[in-house]
Amino acid sequence: MSIPLNPIVNPTNEQRHEMLRDNLTREGRAEDYDNIISLLSPPPDITDYAAPGELKGVKVGIIGGGLAGMAAAYELRKTGADITVFEASEDRIGGRIYTYYFDPDKKYYGEFGAMRIPVSHETTWYYINQLNLDTVSLSSPIRNNFLYVHNTRLRVTDSVTDLLYPKYNLEQWEKNTPWPELNRYVSTYILNQLTPEQRAEMFTIQPTYSEEILGILNISIREALESLGLSQEAISLISGVNPSTGSILETGYDESIKEEYTLDNRNLYRITEGMVNLPLAFYKTFTTPEPSLYYNIPNDSLGSIDYRTGHFVEGIYQDVNDNRVYLKYRTQQDRQNTMDVFDFVVCTIPFSLLRTLEIKPYFSNPKMQSILEFNYVNAQKTIFLCNQRFWESNTYYGNIVGGISYTDLPIQSIVYPSDHNFCQGESTCSPDEPGVLVASYSYNQNATRVGNQEEYDRVEFVKREVEEVHGVPSGFLDPIVERDKTVIWDNEPNFRGAFAYALPGQNQRFSYVMTLPEYNNKVFFAGEHISNKHGWIQGALQTGKYAANNLAYYAKQ
Repeated sequence: MSIPLNPIVNPTNEQRHEMLRDNLTREGRAEDYDNIISLLSPPPDITDYAAPGELKGVKVGIIGGGLAGMAAAYELRKTGADITVFEASEDRIGGRIYTYYFDPDKKYYGEFGAMRIPVSHETTWYYINQLNLDTVSLSSPIRNNFLYVHNTRLRVTDSVTDLLYPKYNLEQWEKNTPWPELNRYVSTYILNQLTPEQRAEMFTIQPTYSEEILGILNISIREALESLGLSQEAISLISGVNPSTGSILETGYDESIKEEYTLDNRNLYRITEGMVNLPLAFYKTFTTPEPSLYYNIPNDSLGSIDYRTGHFVEGIYQDVNDNRVYLKYRTQQDRQNTMDVFDFVVCTIPFSLLRTLEIKPYFSNPKMQSILEFNYVNAQKTIFLCNQRFWESNTYYGNIVGGISYTDLPIQSIVYPSDHNFCQGESTCSPDEPGVLVASYSYNQNATRVGNQEEYDRVEFVKREVEEVHGVPSGFLDPIVERDKTVIWDNEPNFRGAFAYALPGQNQRFSYVMTLPEYNNKVFFAGEHISNKHGWIQGALQTGKYAANNLAYYAKQ
């Protein structure tokens, strides 16, 4: 196996921007470049709102120690504030970044949460650079993954037009449109009908929108496909070939079109040795008495950060005679409730979890309704530690290095490890060595139907479906799979959903309301659910930084 490719490792901002420009030019949207960079860039530095050390003595509570909470704490420390982070999980940090290591040397691992970083996500790269993290490309050098749709197995380089079109009762115009052209029509036609200004407007969070954008915000993915004149048979075909779309047809079309706007599935990267190294790098700055990453800010101007794992917040209160905010919490070991008081609070936990907290007095009626209604999508990943990389072997069922295989089966997708993507020969990488396979990554109802089986049944089910996709006999994987683990995000008690994903009309109705502070500008909100990038690290980090800035502004009023 020889792959003489040299991927860009640790791309500079200039290299990332060149990749983005090139892709936008190929899409015929080069004029979107400046808007995308602006919309995804980090907010101004917090020292524009409060000088270093200016908020000494101000007590800030942060609910949730994931990336949004960490970004807020990292920034607020510059102001001198005393910060307490309440993280409910006791055994790990990072929120919905969840790297699972099968071995103590951390050589074999899989990602149950975020696992991709697009080059366009400016705020994510800002913090990667701030924290001096290493990254490597996820691009697969060999495009040879499987599609297994309608009981038909093909490689992604095979013709969907020839092999899958006959399985569906397509309209004549659909039959006459080759798959690459049909797929492009589905993915980009509506987006390309908008002006650059309208595309940027669609991506913003604001109280009102133009009529053109309202039309997009209020339809589902299925309704958008129907508006393009596609038959139900064609929608079934698209759902099979693109199961990540097919599994969320009832969700808002604007969620899908926003990802196409910023090209979130082009030029992807990962953090070397596990995505968890991003939250771990934040945590290291919190526990270092004299962190060098704050550059020109004197250490005696920095605030303190008390990051408390295993602390679950159960209530948020404000006394009518006291403008401060009270948080009720408990620890995992001690079920007794404790109350603490803060000058300001940043709430970063998902609304799916916030819904179960006691809030007295209620937040504004629109905010409470958004907490009740805003939609979260389930996701499930089942990961196998395999004693050999059967997918890389030189066989009819192998010759796959990295990338993803897609299927209309309930497992939805198989994600292959990228650590062999750019090996320089058999001496450094062999299919005979162990590897970690994301054997099933599914959303929504697929996630529930795969994940909510008894453990033994679930593992056997996933094995059999992976075997079906690869065309190997039943039982083939039994001696190969050494260990397994599943995470079902709906069932995770501190999350209760994988990521926010609006239903039609919800972004218009709730997104702006969700960003507004409560309790007389004492409680601020952050997290991917508050952002224009649902389900991405970008949304968590950017809103964490925004919340910190807003808090600093109001703290000086």
